[in-house]
Amino acid sequence: MRRAGLGEGGSGNYVASGYSVYEEENEHLQEGLRAKVSALKSLSIDIGTEVRSQNTMLSDMDSDFDSSGGLLGATIGRVKKLSRGSQTKLLCYMLLFCLFVFFVLYWFIKLR
Repeated sequence: MRRAGLGEGGSGNYVASGYSVYEEENEHLQEGLRAKVSALKSLSIDIGTEVRSQNTMLSDMDSDFDSSGGLLGATIGRVKKLSRGSQTKLLCYMLLFCLFVFFVLYWFIKLR
C-alpha cells in the first residue's frame, strides 16, 4: 500500500523517524511529569512535617491552658472564701486594684 507523500523505497525510513519524534516527545513529557511529581512529593512531605509540628504545639498549648485553668480555679476558690467572710470591703479594694492594674497594662500595651 502506498501512502500520500511517501516515495517508493523510503517508507521504512519515514516511519522510523516519525516514531522517534513521538518517542522523544514522550520522553520529554515524562521528564516534565517526573519533575512535577517530585515537587509534589517534596511539598507533601513539607506539609506533613508542618502538620506534625503544629499538632505538638497544639497539645502543648492544651496542657498549658489546662494548668492555667486549674490555677485560675484555685484562685477563684480563694476569692470565694474571702467573699464569704466579713471582709467585703477588702474584697472591693482588691477588685479595684486588679482593674487598675489591668487598665495600666492595657494602656502600656496600646502605647507600643
